Amino acid sequence: MHSTRFAVPLQASNMCDKMEKDIFQKNVEILTRQSEEERKMTPFGEACLPSVDALKEIVDIAKTIFFPGFFDQRHTDTEIRAYHIGVNLERLYSLLKKQIALALAFNQEKENEGISARAKQLTLRFIDQMPEIKRLLYTDVEAIFNDDPATGNYSEVIFCYPVVTAMVHYRMAHALLTMGIPVIPRIITEQAHGETGIDIHPGAQIGEYFSIDHGTGVVIGETCIIGNHVTLYQGVTLGAKNFKLESKGDHPADIPRHPIIEDHVTVYSNSTLLGRITIGHDTVIGGNIWVTHSIPPHSRILQSKALDVSFSGGLGI
Repeated sequence: MHSTRFAVPLQASNMCDKMEKDIFQKNVEILTRQSEEERKMTPFGEACLPSVDALKEIVDIAKTIFFPGFFDQRHTDTEIRAYHIGVNLERLYSLLKKQIALALAFNQEKENEGISARAKQLTLRFIDQMPEIKRLLYTDVEAIFNDDPATGNYSEVIFCYPVVTAMVHYRMAHALLTMGIPVIPRIITEQAHGETGIDIHPGAQIGEYFSIDHGTGVVIGETCIIGNHVTLYQGVTLGAKNFKLESKGDHPADIPRHPIIEDHVTVYSNSTLLGRITIGHDTVIGGNIWVTHSIPPHSRILQSKALDVSFSGGLGI
């Protein structure tokens, strides 16, 4: 059996080429035009946008500073370690200063001659906070280790547990947000969200010795306040109920709308806590619970007992 190939007439081929060219040119022209909505969303163009890749590098460098020897070549000698931390800190300063300047420019209506000096000042303030961020991260590592009998040692927690990555991103982003730096904190926490499945808004306030077991699907809202020695399991949502809008109706009002979790609280998997409620200290909330009211201290909130019904031959399922 012989295959038959049909030749396309040259005139028809040229017509197809012309049609393709016309369609491409027409749509390039249309897509190049800047609509009113686009001007509202990107008022200063791409030149003023922080770099997602640069911010990822900044967080990676910070991890090598917070956990020396874990995410770079191990250096046991104190002087050598100090040298490498110094080099990394200098690199972080250079990168972060530029990104903060871009974020400040992005958030203003026009260029400001003082942006460069302010970015330098803010970057130095952040570096001054890094020892405290490191201290908090090590309390988190200790809490994760104590909560999970499946881990062998602290090093395994640092190397392997996604919550450590999420907390490095969150604690850096929260420090930057409290200094009034726009855009960058959300980019940093969303990078962790994409990598780990743990979604922590940088505006949330989280105390010491914080632990998330497994982690996938955890959501912590912007105005959450979480105390010390709190443990969450996978799928937990600390969210908001329906919220009021500002008069323009285009942005949620800046009101506290997420839960307050006091010290020594454990929330098990797939539970949802909504609204500005308070979960009292030393409380345990079981799995798959829906909570929209405050809970007093030392409470135990559990599901009702399951109804045991027998089925014959699959009937009733």
